[in-house]
Amino acid sequence: MNPRIARIAALSISLVLSACTGTPKGTQPVAGFALERYLGQWYEIARFDHSFERGLDCVTADYTLRDDGGVRVINRGVNLETGEEDEAEGRAYFVRDESVAHLKVSFFGPFYGGYNVLVLDDEYRWALVSGPTRDYLWILARDPQLDPAVYRKLVEDAERMAFPVGELIEVEQGERCSTWR
Repeated sequence: MNPRIARIAALSISLVLSACTGTPKGTQPVAGFALERYLGQWYEIARFDHSFERGLDCVTADYTLRDDGGVRVINRGVNLETGEEDEAEGRAYFVRDESVAHLKVSFFGPFYGGYNVLVLDDEYRWALVSGPTRDYLWILARDPQLDPAVYRKLVEDAERMAFPVGELIEVEQGERCSTWR
């Protein structure tokens, strides 16, 4: 292969792959982020629909430190209609500065996607998280229920950042989930 074409191909592939770990244009991940405070269990309060979570409720995300300095991610959920449980294990690493809540996460081998904490409570009780594009959005909380005023605030924050908030799906975290916790 022509060396010039090889360099262009390598650059193109690099740009495509780096876009997968980026942040949505016009958004900024939280600065002053403290990973040790973020670790632990989070409940998914709302999300955009995607095939990898379709039909799941009672969804939680557990974050723990890995031996290599990264973050072990365990996502769990259940389809309340069928009773089928689903679990996925991934790994996440900071993209650059560990004080900025911009990570890359992988559940599928060498392929990473952006994980961006865009809004975070000072006490680390709730968060607004996006993927690399406006197609991915989650509202997370430390408790299975989130104060409605806080939920509205997070939806308004997401709307100001041009996310299509009308597509948010509220995740069941109520009494029906107690069987799977």
